[in-house]
This record gives sequence, C-alpha cells and structure tokens, in this order.
Amino acid sequence: MDKRDHCCSTHLIEGDGTFNVAGVDNFVKEIKLAECGLSYAVVAIMGPQSSGKSTLLNHLFGTNFREMDALRGRSQTTKGIWMAHCVGIEPCTLVMDLEGSDGRERGEDDTAFEKQSALFALAVSDIVLINMWCHDIGREQAANKPLLKTVFQVMMRLFSPRRTTLMFIIRDKTRTPLENLEPILREDIQKIWDSVPKPEAHKETPLSEFFNVEVVALSSYEEKEEQFKEQVANLRQRFFHSIAPGGLAGDRRGVVPASGFSFSAQQIWKVIKENKDLDLPAHKVMVASVRCEEIANVMFSSFVENEAWRQLQEIVQLQHVPGFGKKLTFILDACLSEYDTEATYFDEGVRSSKRKQLKEKLLQLIQPAHQSMLGHICSGTLNRFKEVFDSTLNEGKGFAVAARDCTTYFMAQFDEASADAQIGQTNWDSSKVREKLKQDIDAHIAVVRAAKLSDLTTLFEKKLNESLAAPVEALLDGASDDTWPAIRKLLHSETEAAISGFSSAISGFEIDDITKDKMLVRLEDYARGVVVAKAKEEAGRVLNRMKDRFSMIFSHDADSMPRVWTGREDIRAITKTARSASLKLLSVLAALRLDDDADPIETTLSLALVDPRSGAASSRGISADPLASSSWDEVPLSKTLLTPVQCKTLWRQFTDQTEYIVRQAITAQEASRKNNNWLPHPWFILALVVVGLDDFMWCLRNPLYLGVLFILFLLGRAFWVQLDMTGVFQNGILPEILALMTRFLPTVMNLLRRLAEEGQRPANADPQQNPTTANTLRSTTNDYSEISSSASSEVTTSENGTEYSSPSSSRKVQ
Repeated sequence: MDKRDHCCSTHLIEGDGTFNVAGVDNFVKEIKLAECGLSYAVVAIMGPQSSGKSTLLNHLFGTNFREMDALRGRSQTTKGIWMAHCVGIEPCTLVMDLEGSDGRERGEDDTAFEKQSALFALAVSDIVLINMWCHDIGREQAANKPLLKTVFQVMMRLFSPRRTTLMFIIRDKTRTPLENLEPILREDIQKIWDSVPKPEAHKETPLSEFFNVEVVALSSYEEKEEQFKEQVANLRQRFFHSIAPGGLAGDRRGVVPASGFSFSAQQIWKVIKENKDLDLPAHKVMVASVRCEEIANVMFSSFVENEAWRQLQEIVQLQHVPGFGKKLTFILDACLSEYDTEATYFDEGVRSSKRKQLKEKLLQLIQPAHQSMLGHICSGTLNRFKEVFDSTLNEGKGFAVAARDCTTYFMAQFDEASADAQIGQTNWDSSKVREKLKQDIDAHIAVVRAAKLSDLTTLFEKKLNESLAAPVEALLDGASDDTWPAIRKLLHSETEAAISGFSSAISGFEIDDITKDKMLVRLEDYARGVVVAKAKEEAGRVLNRMKDRFSMIFSHDADSMPRVWTGREDIRAITKTARSASLKLLSVLAALRLDDDADPIETTLSLALVDPRSGAASSRGISADPLASSSWDEVPLSKTLLTPVQCKTLWRQFTDQTEYIVRQAITAQEASRKNNNWLPHPWFILALVVVGLDDFMWCLRNPLYLGVLFILFLLGRAFWVQLDMTGVFQNGILPEILALMTRFLPTVMNLLRRLAEEGQRPANADPQQNPTTANTLRSTTNDYSEISSSASSEVTTSENGTEYSSPSSSRKVQ
C-alpha cells in the first residue's frame, strides 16, 4: 500500500528544542516527499494549551496526533512540534502541531519557546491555523496579541513577503454571529500590524502583502459534535488543491523544493533557536544572509528581464555589436549599484559575499554573449583578411610579403576590437580566441599557398605538354637517325625554359631550397613523362604509321607526285626502299632513347626482317631467331616500348597488309605493256597486203571510192575515240556491247552537232585542231586509270628472293 494512503507522523522538534534530524529524514523518505517537487503544502496550527488543536487536526486532516484526555484534567499533551502527513488530500500536505502557548509546564521559559515555535511555523508553513476560543476575542493575552506582534515584526525583517495564509479558527462559536466577530478580529490584527516598526522599504507595505487573513468559526465539539464534524468536513474541502491559483496557499512565495524541505527546516530552526531576542534580528548574519540572498535573486531576475540586456543578447547572437563592452558594463553597474542600495543596512561581510555571488552569476550569464561577440570579431576579422589578402595578391605583391603584412595588420585589428568588447567588471582573457584566429589565418594562407603553387605547377605542366607533345609526335612520325637526338634536344631546351620560368614565378613564396628542388625535379619528371607518354602512344599505333609511310613512299616519286606505272619502274627496289623506311620507324619506336645510349635494335631488325640472308650468313649456323625474345640486348625493360617478339609480329602484319599495294602496281605495269602493243603482228600485215593487192589497185583506179573510204575511216576513228573502245572492252565483251548500244545514238548526235558548228564558223577562223589527237590523249588517260584500278599483284618472300606474279604472267627476280 502507498505510504501516502495512511497517516505517518514524526516528532519534528523535541520538547527541549532539539531538531529530530533522523526522524524527519525517515519521515520524508517514507512518504516519498522528494518526488513532489514544488507540489506540496505545509500547514501549522498554534494556539493556547488545551484549546483542542490536536483534536481539530485529527478530524480535519485524518492525522493521529495525541489528544488531551478531558477526564484526567487539563494538562500539556503536545510537547515541542509534531509533523504528520495528511491522508486523502492532494497535493501532498504536511501538517505541524505546535506545543500550546501559555502553559504552566514551561513556566517562565514558556514565552521564549512559544515565540520560537510560532516564528518557525510562520517561516516554514504556507497556511497557519490560529486556534482561539470565541470568548477570548477582544482580550489582550488570551487572543495572542503580544505573540502576533512579535511574530509580525520579526517575520517582516527576516523574510521577504511569502503571502502566508493566517486562518483564525474560532472555537465553540456562541450566539454572536460570525459577521459581527470577524470585523473585530480583523481590526485587532490590523492594529497589531500598524504598531509594528517597519524598515524604510516597507513603511507603506500593507498587511495583505505578507499575509492572507481567513476567519472560520466552528461549533463546540463536546456539545455539538455532529455539527462540528460537518463544519470540519466542509473546511477540509478548502485544503484540496490549496496551492493552485485561488487556493488557500495560491499566493505563496519562495517555496523550497520538497527534496530540500528537511534541511531547510533544520537551518531555519537553528537560526531561530540561536536568536534569543525576537524583537530585533538577533542574528545579523542569518538575517543578512537570507535577505541579501533574496535581494541578489531579485537583482538577477531584474537583470535577466532587462530589455536592454535582452536586446543586446539577441543581436549579439546574429552579428557584431559595436560598443558591446561599454553597453554591457553600464547594465551590470546599474544592477550591482541597485543591489548595494538595497543591502546597505545588512552585515558587510555577508553583503559583500552575496554581491560577489551575484556578480559571478551575472558574469556566468553574460559570458556566452561575450564569447559570441568574440566569435563575431574573429570570423569578421578572418573574412576581411581573406578579401584583403586576395586583392593584395591580385595586385602582384609577393605572396610571403603579402601574407606577413596582412596577418600583422588584422591581428592588430582583432586586438583593438576585442578590447572594445571587454567588460569592465571582468578580466576575461581573449588569448585563446586570438590564437584560434591566428591558426585560422595561417590555415587559410596555407590553403591559398597550396592552391597558387598548384595553379603554377599546372600552368607550367600545360605549357610543357603543349611544347612537347605535338613536336615529339611529329619527330617520331618522321623517324630517322636524328629523331631521338632531336627529341632529347627539344626536351632539354623546353625543360630548361620551364624550370627557369617556374623558379621565377615561385620566388615570391620564399620556399626553402629543399622544397623548391623537389618541385623542380617534379617538373622535370613531368616533362620527361610527356615524352614517354607520347612515345608509348605512338608505339601503340606504329603499325598504322608503318603502313602510311610505306604507302607514301611506294605510291609517290621523289617529287611527291603519284607514280604512274608505265612498266619501266623497278618495283622491287621501290618496295625495298619503302619497307626500309617503315623498318626505320619501327626501330625508332621500339625503345626510349632519352639518355643517348647506343643500342643494336635497328641492326637486329634490319638483319632479321629486311635482309635475312645477310643475317643468316653472319650468324654462321646459329639457328636461333634474334627476335624470339622478350627483351633487347643492352636495353633495360623500363626503356622498352616494343619487345622483339612484338616487332616480329608487327612486321608480319605489316607485310601482309601492304602486299596488296605491290600486287596492284605489278598488275598496272602488265596492263600498260599490253596497251602499248596495239599494232598487229608483222605476218598479219604481210598477208593483208598480198590478199588485198587487187582491191587496193581497184581503189587507185577509182579515186572516188578512195575518197569515200577515207571519209569512212575518219568517221570510224571518231566513233572509236568517242566511244572509248580501248577501255570499254577491258571489262568483258557482253557487258560492253550492251554499254555501246546505249551510247551509240548520243555519240552520233554529238558528232553531227559538232560538224554543224564547224560548218557555221567563219572562213578565216583558225584551223580546227585535230579532234583525233585530243581524243587519243583522253583515251590514253582513261586506259591508264582503268588499268591502275583493276590491276592486282602478288608479292611473296622466300629464301630465294621476291616473286611477282599476275594472272597472265609470272616472273621470278633472283
């Protein structure tokens, strides 16, 4: 079962004034008070001895306080102060039963303890019940007027207004209506309040600022028990949700968290116990401590709510605030000055201590804003440094000099701005922020430095690439004995120029010699890498280069004019020359020769591929293939572009793919020879003369027929030229007969038109050129083109030499 569902009680203060620390701690744990936070209330009851206080509490809150046995006579029942947990009331409510006042057991000491317990009840409780008999209203002692007067005075000086509720319980109500009794009671209370001496700050403070006064009347418990219980039950309902707004304790102030209730009550009782004269603050330190603490808290809250501070705090989170230090210093001075004014009359040591604590709290509050301000100064200074530094570099100033000058200037700017942000009440050190700014500036300089050097390196590497790549490619394409020396010379000159320019460009960076040497070596390596990369690229397409070179040399003469294969050219010599040139290209691209080292690659390739018989004779029986290897003699693998095996494979592919060009040349020569032998055989001419002698004599005897035959000869010759009979029948008989049939009529029409035009020319015009000659030249050209386009040849290599063959004839050249 929850401990809160049944009554728990403990002896809070013993009869001898000892605070029961262990008992209170156990009580707090048992009812789980620490879990309540601020949601709890404390009720205390005070009044004369044997006035029925315990009885009222037991019926009102369900407590189990010991009640007086009326049959045994009137005597002291409650000694000291007891505390119990109220059953069934929310929030959690603690009730304290105080020892009755005006008892005979304490004698002369009774007044001191009476005042102490009353003051303790007022200091700890939210609601104080003052139990009094109806017939005591209007009396001086029985109505507790001296006690109330002392309590009001001390309460006002020791504590800030808590708005404690004073509920006067009028017991054994008589016939006099409550409406008539309550004004008298309130008048007496107001007179007590007015008579109490007050400090200057509370001269005009009304009673309601410290206390809420309630008056309740109850019937006699002994004579009207049922009516008493009914009235108590109605009164109990007022204690539900008593701390809510509008409740009995709804206006309370300075609530101690439930977890600190035990310690707070102990300290309050300790202070009250040590105070023997309650008319004035007997313990200055306690009074000063409590009051100065309250004043400091009020000043702190006032500072937090200060509109100028709040605006300054909001703005500084977003941007730099000029005059930040002066503005905040002024606000802090005003707050501390107000504290000094309020705490002037309190103990100097306590006042200074609380002022120091207040100042520390205020500085702790404003420190994030000060850090934000320094952060804005730092970031703003860094941003301005970046802008000025970049513009200075764009103006052409040396990098190292610009970095030093800008750093010195902006660090001074930061020092000036951070001094402006310094708060007068502090001695905060901004060295860490300054160090961070210096690190950020150095980091930016390092980044810009690296970027600039990278850009310079990239620029000179680009220049090297532009100055080396294309020339090296052209030199390798030319492939001669001077190729690699020319490349070495080009590489050396361009590298020297680049290194000179790069050294001059980075002079403003003030780079140490070791780093500078590394950068220059890297630039040299890059230049060499460009040549190597281009050589490897060219080696990758050497086969196409070889075929292009072969085709160029084989198909063009010394004047770079296309060759016309008339039959008189030495195809074998031309082929050998073209292949030797291609082999030169292969040998040049077989290895890198950037170090001017001699190698046997060209000799090996020449003996193995172009002149194998000489190579065989020199080897004298050594059957091993010199190209059957993956490395060259005297050439390291790091400089090898094409291995011997790769060269052999490429040469085989090259000869296979260029064989067709040689065959075409041979075929063209054969066709040219045939076209040049157009006269019939001599025996055929002799037979024609013998057989046609009679006809020839007949023609001589009839000149008219001779003229007709001559005209027919001219027409036939013209048709022969116009129809290109020589070239036509090279493609076969049947296709060309069909072609002649389609071309015959247009040719006749063309001849007739030309004859008509010639007949219309003036008589004194220049003699017409012989059309037969022009047509003959055109026919010859057509014959050559037809022969070149249709020729085919075959070239094979063997141990005995090169053999050229065609469909009609073959010839072996030894």
